[in-house]
Amino acid sequence: MRNLTMLMDYYELTMANGYYVTGNKDKVAVFDMFYRNNPDGGGYAICAGLEMLIDYVKNLKFTDDDIEYLRSRKMFDEGFLDYLKNFKFTGTIEAVPEGTIVYPNMPLVTVTAPIIEAQIVETMLLICINFQSLIATKANRITRAAGNSVVMEFGARRAQGPDAAVWGTRACFIGGVNTTATVMADQQFGITAVGTMAHSWVEFFPSEYEAFKAYSEVYPDNSVLLIDTYDILESGLPNAIKVAHEVLEPMGKRLKGVRIDSGDLAYFSKKIRKRLDEEGLTDCSVVVSNSVDEYLIDSLNKQGARIDSYGVGERMITSKSDPVFGGVYKLVAVKEGDKFIPKIKISENVEKITNPGKKKIYRIYSNKTGYVIADLLTLEDENPDFSDSYTFVDPSMPWKNMKFRNVTAKPLQEVIFKDGEYVYNKPSLKDIQAFVKKQLSSEIWEEEQRFYNPHIHYLDLSVKLFETKKELLAGVEFVD
Repeated sequence: MRNLTMLMDYYELTMANGYYVTGNKDKVAVFDMFYRNNPDGGGYAICAGLEMLIDYVKNLKFTDDDIEYLRSRKMFDEGFLDYLKNFKFTGTIEAVPEGTIVYPNMPLVTVTAPIIEAQIVETMLLICINFQSLIATKANRITRAAGNSVVMEFGARRAQGPDAAVWGTRACFIGGVNTTATVMADQQFGITAVGTMAHSWVEFFPSEYEAFKAYSEVYPDNSVLLIDTYDILESGLPNAIKVAHEVLEPMGKRLKGVRIDSGDLAYFSKKIRKRLDEEGLTDCSVVVSNSVDEYLIDSLNKQGARIDSYGVGERMITSKSDPVFGGVYKLVAVKEGDKFIPKIKISENVEKITNPGKKKIYRIYSNKTGYVIADLLTLEDENPDFSDSYTFVDPSMPWKNMKFRNVTAKPLQEVIFKDGEYVYNKPSLKDIQAFVKKQLSSEIWEEEQRFYNPHIHYLDLSVKLFETKKELLAGVEFVD
């Protein structure tokens, strides 16, 4: 694992130095990481990136070269630099498990640690969770649009750098994609790598037929032929059919698929399917690529396209239609003695006012349907009783008398690091993907899964948390 300790914003170091110099290095603080809006106007997001964050925290350390660089900036106290020489994360990190369906303003990760440690992990924590949650959410939208069609990840060459290519593929898998074109993702995460040929293979040979023939002879069990190098219907498809009959069938093999990477995908897929079926190649798949996303797939479905598999690249690995997840990391409490004193950030924008205090988050399930009806934030020292009825506050309608009845509540966050020690038993990548599918099939309402105008999920507050927030807001003095 690379040492990514210095991957941070400079203000984290200036503040850390300031905390040290002012004698606050051991004061414990609580930070919540959350986001404010679902990507693409969707009804939910999928949390991902925890594995990368775990690797980062395990390997936090400042090297001698790092210390010398900081000394050269002539801004940092020598005592602070000595402190960094033996730096180790000693705090507690709680997080929702990867693959959890999440919503705006709920804490995805909570860090409770000495203030310097909590501040130093900010940037990398946001990098891990923001990017991978964004891509997992986008991949899930695309795979849901594709329905029974296979979705393959083809995005490495358009990703924003090598880490985005590999870890982005992992996020795509969490979202529902099962294969990738990226070899390192197979090697590192066990996501099956697939691929056949590019246009350069076809161009290299004297003729298209000879290119297809050579490939099928080398890979008779995996012949997917790219048929749009010259002319799809007049050249590519006839040559593929000829190879199927003259090369593969005498070997007892079948043409596995034909792929197009250009043109009117709906029109050509229907023409290709009809011709393949006429030739007895009913088991030959029609594979398409070329700037595919959930919106195009939805349109192709409405046009009656005959597509068995999609290769999705740039629009998934970059989440092109909405490329920013927007997660933030905010101070919510400072420990004084044995108590956590709530802190709040106030903004001219109401949606940017934070929920103060060290908190717990619960997912509320209807006992009648088994589906999630809301999430609930409480202060950590509360022990809510859901056995009868539970009074809560809807922050958008605080005047209403709201109660949960006949529900089951499940805490969402799990402890990942406890006092600096890694204590989490992380699931396998396949289990994370299965967890996503289970939630969407049996816990999350279909109305929240709409691409357009989805139902808004409720994040409610306990009465005590709501009153604490009101008191903090009322205690702020503004100067005219």
